[in-house]
Amino acid sequence: MRKTDIIDVVARKLSPYIFLFGFYLVAFGHRTPGGGFQGGVVMASGVILLALGRDPGVAMTAFPPGRLSIAETASYIMLIALGLAGVAAGGYFLENVLPAGFVVPRVGFVFALNIVIGIKVGAGVSLIALHLFREESR
Repeated sequence: MRKTDIIDVVARKLSPYIFLFGFYLVAFGHRTPGGGFQGGVVMASGVILLALGRDPGVAMTAFPPGRLSIAETASYIMLIALGLAGVAAGGYFLENVLPAGFVVPRVGFVFALNIVIGIKVGAGVSLIALHLFREESR
């Protein structure tokens, strides 16, 4: 595919709004349809737009694969830790362990899960896409 100035400008101007919409989906996933998984995929689509519209090297510079890998691993560890917190409190895996008066009852834990899952999915899908772009450019 031949890159043009129009595609370059659209990718540069549109990708921040795609990231913002992904953050919105993650942040308000406990109240509206969407959540961590959908928001993570939308954020990853912003990385994919940068790679397609500009250059995979530009996307890899803005989102280094090493840092994405660290973010994915850290979010996986936090997800397991959140799950084990319920077991440690004497309940089930991923059981809500927040006190009853915490901000909004029963929602704070779902909000934390949405954030962690959004980071995990966004970093994972971005890594897969950047790896495929790197292999194609060789």
